[in-house]
Amino acid sequence: MTKRSASPRAARRPEWAGRNYVLLTASTIVTSLGAHGALIATTWAVFESGGDAGDVGLVAMARFLPLVLFLLIGGAVADRIPRHRVMVAANALNFVSQAVFAALVLSGTAELWQMMVLTGLCGTGQAFFNPAAEGMLMSSVTGEQASRAFAFYRMAMHGAGIGGAALGGALVAFVGPGWVLAVDAAAFAVAGALRAFLDVSGIPDRKPGGGLFADLREGWQEFIGRPWLWSIVAQFSVVVALIGAVEAVYGPLVARDELGGARPWGIALAGYGVGTVAGAVLMTRWKPRRMLLVGTLGVFPIALPSAALAIPLHAVGLTLVMFVSGVAMEIFGVSWMTTMHQEIPEEKLSRVSAYDWFGSTALLPLSTALAGPAETAFGRTASLWGAVVLMTVVTALVLLVPDVRHMTRRPHGLTTKGDAGTGAGASPGERATTPGGAVPAQGTSPDAEGALGRNG
Repeated sequence: MTKRSASPRAARRPEWAGRNYVLLTASTIVTSLGAHGALIATTWAVFESGGDAGDVGLVAMARFLPLVLFLLIGGAVADRIPRHRVMVAANALNFVSQAVFAALVLSGTAELWQMMVLTGLCGTGQAFFNPAAEGMLMSSVTGEQASRAFAFYRMAMHGAGIGGAALGGALVAFVGPGWVLAVDAAAFAVAGALRAFLDVSGIPDRKPGGGLFADLREGWQEFIGRPWLWSIVAQFSVVVALIGAVEAVYGPLVARDELGGARPWGIALAGYGVGTVAGAVLMTRWKPRRMLLVGTLGVFPIALPSAALAIPLHAVGLTLVMFVSGVAMEIFGVSWMTTMHQEIPEEKLSRVSAYDWFGSTALLPLSTALAGPAETAFGRTASLWGAVVLMTVVTALVLLVPDVRHMTRRPHGLTTKGDAGTGAGASPGERATTPGGAVPAQGTSPDAEGALGRNG
């Protein structure tokens, strides 16, 4: 029997799209459909319970605080045990918390403290899920095709987000937020089941290390020794905090007061999703030589939605601005994932990713909690324009870092000595593929399974 007749389905998909990559992509599509609607549903659940902008900020803070507190532990755990087990356990926790949340909202008995506890449990699950997923996807593709694989993955993820945001906004308006939260819970259950089928039969058990704190210290040394890495993470600690306040608090408030309710905000978020898909399509074709420079320049338009809400623009104008922001974010996202894949040793991916996620989300609890008081003290318009200025300034400062301006894409297979101070860390080694996905060659991590990128 020929190879072609033995595996007709494999012949119809790209060489880099192995079984693990397909399962990771499919499960992410499912969770993206549910999560984008749930973001809108959570805000309107607070409103329906009699809450105000401050309460919305508190619920958002309750989700982000455990995410920040447990990220580093999650990264160390994901580099010590099989990452797919961490992901499935996190999905199970998210399923339970969202199911209880949905039941309380549907029964009309949800109180603020209950919503905070349940969203906190969801954030705890994400703290363990994110670093594990970061290592999973990055290890499921070869270096030569990494950029294209990441772009297709993100295109699928954001494409699902388009439908999830639009459908979520419509369902909140017509049947209420409780049913949307129930759909999100079901999505976590389905995604966890899919991730349980990841093929890790060819991956040997991880050798015992020096302990959890030793692993964290090693990850910190890898992180702090690369100026391009910690400077961009510091930049995103501000950018992500401001985006979180805008999307969790100010955006829904402007939609409620100026645009007519949840549906226009859902359509605007869908416009962002369309932009990310368009950006992913662009990045499947475009491989900029100076990845970090191009990616950082792509961050500037991310401040545009805050400006559009400050004016505020009509729903159509806001949707167009969100589209442009989505394209820009995807240019950064693919460039960032490609850089991490090239520069970070595979056996340290989850730990370094944990420091990335930790730094990038560290200010989220504070920014979402202070969004309501800031509106009271300075006014909504001034707060939104302040977000625009801060995002622009911190992005401009990152361009002063030489590595950000000068780091270039290396040909596949070309490695350099690990000079962390210049950003020229060892690139991942060649990987031998099996029907189950990518398996690391000698000298790379024994736990090679794949990853979810920033904003994924």
